[in-house]
Amino acid sequence: MSFLRYLLLLCVKLVSRTFWRRRCDWVGEPLPGDRWGGIRLTAILNHTSLFEWVFAAMPSNSFLRAVAYHGVVPVAEKTIRRPLVGRFFALIAAHVMPISRQRDHTWRTVLTKFDDDESMLIILPEGRMMRRDGLDSEGRPLSVRGGIADALLAIPDGRMLLCYSGGLHHVQAPGDRFPRLFKTVRMNFEAFDIVDYRQRLLAEHGEDGFRGAVIADLTARRDRYCPVTPGSAPGFERAR
Repeated sequence: MSFLRYLLLLCVKLVSRTFWRRRCDWVGEPLPGDRWGGIRLTAILNHTSLFEWVFAAMPSNSFLRAVAYHGVVPVAEKTIRRPLVGRFFALIAAHVMPISRQRDHTWRTVLTKFDDDESMLIILPEGRMMRRDGLDSEGRPLSVRGGIADALLAIPDGRMLLCYSGGLHHVQAPGDRFPRLFKTVRMNFEAFDIVDYRQRLLAEHGEDGFRGAVIADLTARRDRYCPVTPGSAPGFERAR
């Protein structure tokens, strides 16, 4: 089954590269060795569309293989219940787990899935999608939630990969029935050693302040490094 998931992801990558142009770059200080190796936590920031699978065109095949064989992907319960979309997401990773978007037993179950040295959690830390007006479905600004801090405390070691999305409203915004083809999708990447990142924030803010420090740091990085995509929602003010 893992091999079939890997083939599916390769097909998704091929479709994305066929129908959309891509622009990506790395920001921050590079880590030694393979950029796509040793990743235990992947976080996609600036969540604007369920069509974010088009970003599969950007990572290496080895990264996609890790998703297929060891990926842990929490998905909102209402998304996983959708007939087509839910079925598609259920097939892309080794462990696709419905969550309630609350800090409850469903989230705690996700955090227990690091049962081997290769498990990789893939999350969207904002937990909600930005609509065309730059707000979520309830009219609130898109903000990083604290679940990623729980993950950083639960994952023993490895790398965290931050994926800064340029937005996909120009391709498929929430509510659109069909995607627009041959548009350019943009994403920047940044990687950290989880142990170094965790220890730095714990030293600076202590255990009580760790959660808030992670939220503030990732919010600042999102605002700084998300690329600007013409035609996508403004969403948040970027510190340029």
